Amino acid sequence: MASKEIIATNNAPAAIGTYSQAVKVDNTVYLSGQIPLVPETMEVIGDDFATQVDQVFKNLCAVCEAAGGSINDIVKLNIFMTDLSNFATVNETMAKYFEQPYPARAAIEVSALPKAVQVEMDGVMVL
Repeated sequence: MASKEIIATNNAPAAIGTYSQAVKVDNTVYLSGQIPLVPETMEVIGDDFATQVDQVFKNLCAVCEAAGGSINDIVKLNIFMTDLSNFATVNETMAKYFEQPYPARAAIEVSALPKAVQVEMDGVMVL
């Protein structure tokens, strides 16, 4: 039977619902969606899209590190945005956090996200 470990860190926003920040099963980590909350305040970082994207990547980094890896261990990244025209900003910011080869990725425009943020990301990492 596979081992299941709950991943939690104070360096990323606390889970504010019936979920965990991440769940590790064997060498695979399933990352819950991260929105641009500042972990220390649990407040949205601001209205600027680029700032929100940067905070989401910082939050993902923190959870990846808590799981024993890094953001570069993500093999599949899902990006949810309220305006797909902001995708170039996602690419620019992503290039600051990821090294090649890049993960598989999906980018989806959605009508709304929690706390009226503009971006949320989740993913799967393999250690």
